[in-house]
Amino acid sequence: MKITTELHADRAHLLLEGRFDYTAHKAFGDAYDPLLRNAELHALEIDMQNVDYLDSAALGMLLLLKERAVALQKHVVLARCPPVVSHVLRIAQFHQLFTII
Repeated sequence: MKITTELHADRAHLLLEGRFDYTAHKAFGDAYDPLLRNAELHALEIDMQNVDYLDSAALGMLLLLKERAVALQKHVVLARCPPVVSHVLRIAQFHQLFTII
């Protein structure tokens, strides 16, 4: 999976591309960890418009991100999810845990 990070004022934008599965664990953590430690950032937007596959490991990674972000008083938004991703998130009831736009 390819991850592109952009900073916009107090928000970080992470654009994910490709398969979001267990093989992305290290890359995903390496991408968001410094953003969580950045005191100037208050929100992380995970843009999934180019994700073509999402599995249970990816759901776990999102939950871990959410847990760490909440502990640091940061907000996580899941954005621009394609139908295949939206379907998995809906089944997992992530709409109850995340803001999905």
